[in-house]
Amino acid sequence: MFLRAMYVKFGRVCGQSRLLLSRSSRFEYILKEVHSNKRLSRPASGECSPALNIFTNLDEIFKFKDTNISNWIVESKVRTLCCTYKTLSPKDKENFLRTLAVQHSVDHGRICGMAHKLLQIKGNDERQVLSKERILKSALTPQYQWLFILMGRLEEGVKFLVDLRTDVLRLLSESNEPEKLVTMQQLNLTLHDLLLLWFSVGFLHMERITWQSSCDMLQKISDYEAIHPIKNWLDLKKRVGAYRRCFVFTHPSMPREPLVVLHTALCDIIPETVKGIEEAERRITQKATIPLTQENICEIRAAIFYSISATQKGLKGIELGNYLIKEVAKEVTREFPLINKLATMSPIPKFRLWFLENIKQDPLKIFTREESESLKNALKTEDLALSLKKLFNNSLWTNDCDLAELLKTPLLRSCAWYLYREKRRNYALNNVANFHLRNGAIMWRINWMADPSPRGAEHSCGIMVNYRYYLDDTENNSRNYIENNIVKASDDIITLSKAAEALRTLINE
Repeated sequence: MFLRAMYVKFGRVCGQSRLLLSRSSRFEYILKEVHSNKRLSRPASGECSPALNIFTNLDEIFKFKDTNISNWIVESKVRTLCCTYKTLSPKDKENFLRTLAVQHSVDHGRICGMAHKLLQIKGNDERQVLSKERILKSALTPQYQWLFILMGRLEEGVKFLVDLRTDVLRLLSESNEPEKLVTMQQLNLTLHDLLLLWFSVGFLHMERITWQSSCDMLQKISDYEAIHPIKNWLDLKKRVGAYRRCFVFTHPSMPREPLVVLHTALCDIIPETVKGIEEAERRITQKATIPLTQENICEIRAAIFYSISATQKGLKGIELGNYLIKEVAKEVTREFPLINKLATMSPIPKFRLWFLENIKQDPLKIFTREESESLKNALKTEDLALSLKKLFNNSLWTNDCDLAELLKTPLLRSCAWYLYREKRRNYALNNVANFHLRNGAIMWRINWMADPSPRGAEHSCGIMVNYRYYLDDTENNSRNYIENNIVKASDDIITLSKAAEALRTLINE
């Protein structure tokens, strides 16, 4: 074990001293206020390690910036750095990212000086103004952006940057130190902006996955399924077989890696339950005399998007799923001209937790007095909140028809309120609802016991919702939601939410 201290200037803004990062043994950081311009000091000689090598390699790479050195040499160094980073422990990765975020960001003092010089230009000397602006723009660009661009040119370099941003997002979610959050967030935004350019829709390729697709792609489709876990290879074969469509977006720099996966079922109607998808397939096949391996095109009238999964955490905040839905909608309506219904069968994550929290606050916000008394009698309790919390710990209650019937009306009413009226920053609180509403869908139907599986009961007490896509209206719906915070919903959902509102109004009175 050896001890080494490294100091780096974070910079000054308008004469104010900034925090400086020091690094000691095992690269633990302590932020200190300083008033000097020291760079990170070199570590004492000693035992080599990947963590030590990566900092040495990083310094060598940045020495090549703004020189005429061959790109072959620079890219070789960058490739070595990427390979070394992959071998680091999570703690050493964190230390590397924090050093990169601070030491190789921007010089705030230099920026203030340049801005001042720009303001001092007199007259209408456009040439001089443009020159100063160009220099200022360069100074405003963090040094590590140059490194990220070099990384993106390497084979599998784009994938490396996506994974790198995954690590950055994890650090941001775990950190509670404002000083560190500021510098790391700037690093995150730089990565986000680069990936946003590289993953624009024009660069993406939509691919249909079938049983003839490569084994590694099929395995990834199985691994990435987040809503309805795939049980086995027979289940996977069904999901990519007849009366189903599985589409993915891939990127030229990540050709064997699905970015977004969308599972679609071909039905005769919009089903109310997960089982309804299989029931629709049986109805369609029974009406035809064609072989089971062929699809009865004449009976396919609806396309149901029953599962969509974003596979790369590093692409968070980069909209891909909405474009995939639109492309798949075009594809299935082209392949099946009789399709006139496009809808989802969507989960409602976190509804159960919201429901229980509201009961805990005040049961009368959720239940009428008659409903409350009936449930207390059925559960033999006076503490309704505690009893329902225990009841909803598993899905066994869904098998009790009498109890489920008592819960049906208050749960559906509360779910309508949660989806339609609960907001965060004027948008739908539920993230799935927010996604489809931004995409131009309407909140169409709430379905009781659509998914009574343990997973479905855990998330939303077995309730699911259909968001319906009317292609001619999606643009207007999307704009009204994004710009005016207007949620387009069916009359049934609005009626249910008004019933929930009436209960809350009585409490306030």
